[in-house]
Amino acid sequence: MIQIIKTDSFRREEILPEPAEREEIGNAVRSILSDVKERGDEAVKYYTKLFDHAELTGPLTAGADEIAKGAAAAAPELLDALKRAAENIYRFHEKQKQNGYTVLETEGIVTGQRVIPLKTVGIYVPGGTARYPSTVLMNCIPAKIAGVEKLLITTPPDRDGNVPPEILAAAFVAGADCIIKAGGAQAIGALAYGTQSIPRADKIVGPGNAYVAEAKRQIQGLADTDMIAGPSEILIVADDKNDPEITAMDLLSQAEHDKMAAAVLVTDSEAFALRVADALERLIPSLPRREIARASIDRNGKIIVTSSIRTAIAAANEIAPEHLELCIDDPFGSLSLVRNAGSVFLGRHCPEAVGDYYAGPNHTLPTGGTARFSSPLSVEDFVKKSAFTYYTADALKKACPDIVTIAEAEGLQAHGRSVSMRCAYNRQGKGETDS
Repeated sequence: MIQIIKTDSFRREEILPEPAEREEIGNAVRSILSDVKERGDEAVKYYTKLFDHAELTGPLTAGADEIAKGAAAAAPELLDALKRAAENIYRFHEKQKQNGYTVLETEGIVTGQRVIPLKTVGIYVPGGTARYPSTVLMNCIPAKIAGVEKLLITTPPDRDGNVPPEILAAAFVAGADCIIKAGGAQAIGALAYGTQSIPRADKIVGPGNAYVAEAKRQIQGLADTDMIAGPSEILIVADDKNDPEITAMDLLSQAEHDKMAAAVLVTDSEAFALRVADALERLIPSLPRREIARASIDRNGKIIVTSSIRTAIAAANEIAPEHLELCIDDPFGSLSLVRNAGSVFLGRHCPEAVGDYYAGPNHTLPTGGTARFSSPLSVEDFVKKSAFTYYTADALKKACPDIVTIAEAEGLQAHGRSVSMRCAYNRQGKGETDS
């Protein structure tokens, strides 16, 4: 049974306690990464057999031909739905694309910034108890828009060693270059170190379980990563004008992800809170993933009753959820009050599932309260920026006194002399040309 709390005082750790640190995960991941670094493909195949019960006797990767063949065999209605979702995702993320710029400071000085796509990106797509073609679209499409040269999906194979058809279809729609048949920490290690058949990635993105998250943490510095994702979260701010069964189903849409997922309702009506709690008990047995949903609701499900909707939004800001639904009158009027949320779903007809699959905004979102300072995955995550500077001899001469003064204040004489020597040589006619 979900817990109901009446309060106007909120701290995230009291509502959603952090999972205990699990030292054994860190040690296990460290061992796997070390083995993958040492043995490459052989280690990846070993752990795929050990954890996913799939013996890979053929290639570790599925290339463009296998992806296209899988897409052709996919259910037409799935392929069409993925294509329409992809159009929405493209349209939203195109607005995020950035261009470099050049600034003509004064005569003889040029500065600017270049925006350079990453060359190779690895995209982790979870497997196991569910399949996530939507994750393929949400991670590949922003990378494509950014101009990434090579997109490598990695996902656990089925027990026959094949990539699930839904993933093949999504990879085809998104334009991925190949799919690595591996999941878990071993897949992250393969992308970070490179193996005999898997190229090293510049960046690794995509959600995963605790082992994947820990592997991404441990390979920092070898490759960039996106956020270290934790269990999925939803917080719903709702008044008593909502249907309690619909609100309950919205909570369950996150609870069915995994046993550690968090589902929280904040409302100003105690009667509505009780109706939603009753609806949850009726609906959970009807779900195919009812055992997961039940464990999630019992462990991390909460209904908070506050004195007002405004106070409910204050609770949302304190908790900083991954997903926030505002199922209230005039949700646009309250949007400006929201400071901390990964993605916000406005009104009574916009469940979080719309964003998960279809609307266009990215569904790879900050979790664990990190929405206080982090952002959703975007095109910007797949580029790097590099500044450039050009000075003529005359421009350097004008700047010389200031640069030397600052360098001497820092006690770095060679810095200052690298400028003053050029100016002296130029005065003597020995300097380089302005080209």
